[in-house]
Amino acid sequence: MKIVIPGGTGQVGTVLKRALSAAGHDVVVLSRRPGRQGEVHWDGATPGPWTKEIDGSDVVVNLAGRSVNCRYTPANLREMMDSRVHSARAVGEAIATTARPPRVWLQMSTATVYAHRFDAPHDEATGVIGGAEPDVPGYWAYSVDIAKAWERAQEEADTPHTRKVALRAAMVMSPDRGGVFDVLLRLARLGLGGPVAGGAQYVSWIHDQDFVRAVEFLVARDDLDGPVNLAAPEPLPHRAFMRALRAAWGVPVGLPATRWMAEAGAFVLRSDTELLLKSRRVVPGRLLEAGFTFDRPAWPEAADDLVRRLRGGRAR
Repeated sequence: MKIVIPGGTGQVGTVLKRALSAAGHDVVVLSRRPGRQGEVHWDGATPGPWTKEIDGSDVVVNLAGRSVNCRYTPANLREMMDSRVHSARAVGEAIATTARPPRVWLQMSTATVYAHRFDAPHDEATGVIGGAEPDVPGYWAYSVDIAKAWERAQEEADTPHTRKVALRAAMVMSPDRGGVFDVLLRLARLGLGGPVAGGAQYVSWIHDQDFVRAVEFLVARDDLDGPVNLAAPEPLPHRAFMRALRAAWGVPVGLPATRWMAEAGAFVLRSDTELLLKSRRVVPGRLLEAGFTFDRPAWPEAADDLVRRLRGGRAR
């Protein structure tokens, strides 16, 4: 198959391109700064010569959007919104004007669309969309607005011959440098991998190889469209998540951090505490109902595998 991945130069795109290319597919990455074989320039907002890559392709997986690993200033939040919505609209316009449209368009979304909660997990049928929770920072609602606008841009695209799936993805854990697993493991190795703000908030995650397998599953299943949660079936509280990560590396102790300590650390790292403090308890209802099986459903075993691969050469 020919698979086009707009915004495919980040961590998730690297994971996906590597696996799909190894499986024998023709993978084209659309990038603002192409520099490798198989990468084609686009601006992420307007149609251009890149649209010919989509015409005649089989699958589009749009991952484009500004990284969330930044300070959530008004300017950065607006850039997050614009980069996601504009790129999704551009992909939709390209598909709509092709003579031979792809049969499926997988659009990256996020598990952040769901409400901050501890009491029950969110699946696609019963999950509560966030934005109105009490006692959370007001700007957290804007992250939900971004997710909703991102999905709406795909929904509104006039692509009647292309099936559309919104990937409500949790954190994708891979041993690649610079990814979320790399950052969390570095904290654990420095002795800073304890619970943050008590550690009761849930962490939703997915092993990189299960992420790829889920994408392949959704490509093959013509009966699945709309929002699909890409998350392992066993989210767990942050304190247990970090305990398992420390055990995988062999770090006996992790210093806890209060909320204000997390805020100070996030400021120094130019990141935001929402990534640590929001409770994301998300489960893959539709995937499981459709018969998908996870190779790494539980975090301790997944963390062991990621550490083993990192020590053996990261990407294997």
